Amino acid sequence: MSKDFDRRAVFKVRPRPEWVTRINEEGEWFDRVGIVPLDEDSLIATACRQTGLSDFGPDDSWRNHFRVLIKSIEDEGEINLLGRIITRSDMLIYLRARLQVFDTYKRHPEIEAEVVKEPVFIIGLGRSGTTILHEVLSQDEQFRCVRKWEALFPCPPPQTATYETDPRIKQAHQITTIQDRISPEWKAMHAIGGTLPVECVEFTPACFLSDLFVASFQVPTYGRYLQEHSFDELYQWHRKLLKLLQWRHKGAHWLLKGPNHLNHLPELLKVYPDAKIILPHRDPIVATASLINVVGTIYRFRSDAAFATGRTYENFVVVEQVARMLEGLVDCVESGLLRKGYFANIKFVDFSRQPIPALRAVYKDLGLDMSDAAAARMHAYLQNKPKGVFGKHTYELGDGDTIARERALFTRYQEYFQVPSEI
Repeated sequence: MSKDFDRRAVFKVRPRPEWVTRINEEGEWFDRVGIVPLDEDSLIATACRQTGLSDFGPDDSWRNHFRVLIKSIEDEGEINLLGRIITRSDMLIYLRARLQVFDTYKRHPEIEAEVVKEPVFIIGLGRSGTTILHEVLSQDEQFRCVRKWEALFPCPPPQTATYETDPRIKQAHQITTIQDRISPEWKAMHAIGGTLPVECVEFTPACFLSDLFVASFQVPTYGRYLQEHSFDELYQWHRKLLKLLQWRHKGAHWLLKGPNHLNHLPELLKVYPDAKIILPHRDPIVATASLINVVGTIYRFRSDAAFATGRTYENFVVVEQVARMLEGLVDCVESGLLRKGYFANIKFVDFSRQPIPALRAVYKDLGLDMSDAAAARMHAYLQNKPKGVFGKHTYELGDGDTIARERALFTRYQEYFQVPSEI
């Protein structure tokens, strides 16, 4: 293979269910823009009308983020009819949430006094085990996770008494699992559901300055816009949401997760200087190859194009950029930005072979206690988790020359963190 081999070019498009194909084929004959508008005025006016609210917060910078985003989606995203319907629904959910968050703070100013103490973040490459770590650690009752239903519908803030029975759970589950029904292969890649813990990008999109959108749409203009802006604003919004969500349903520590934090560790630590960070490590060639299938499938939820309308999310799918990002992680340790006692490493291979001992080492490094009861719940969760029920996730690794060239790019990272090669 050429030294310019790009796994995006060999991404295999899976056939969609017939109902999805028919909707989008019929949609080609309709005025999709007129029927399902994604313009700023229509979306904002609808969200205000639906909530009876109009205050989006004192800082108006979000409006430009939103404006650039939706124009980029319209101009570059190549979204089909079903994609437009899902996108309009999503944007209205985010706008309503923003209105309701500020309204709740206005009516309950005591929320501002909430303290987010020593949150625990799982931060590693996508497909490096971050999701299963998040799910397993969430079995420890000292941790509070953000679950999909409260990520979509944070207001009114969740309460302990009704946390497991809130009617928003069912609605969130149905909205979320449409991805499984559009692309059945998704089930083999990533578990989703109304009560499952979610990544940080899934409860912060109402900031509209978010990597979620470049991972969901092919929007190169918005991607460049993100690169020109500090993410301080995003992390302030992140903390605002956590204060709101913990107000009436607390845990000792927040347990949070997001590969995208890799690019923003200084901004994260500015807002959360006492954060404890778990760094999962996996062969970066395997992780990157796997992630390309994931991102291509996500793009196809809303578009007939996969990796076709411009390059976005390249920090995570182009090996040269992944290598620079991982070398930056080495620099964060060497510079002392990541301090001893506030970060811990865990290797995917160690967790796969002996999960509980590997997690005990993480707890020790972070100064946390793992009770026997928590360990038992984690073990039971792993034992009961379905394996292979939804098929196997396969992906393109490339030939020997490609792998050797890429391996050289990751030498510093793999040697520094002692990450074994899996190929």
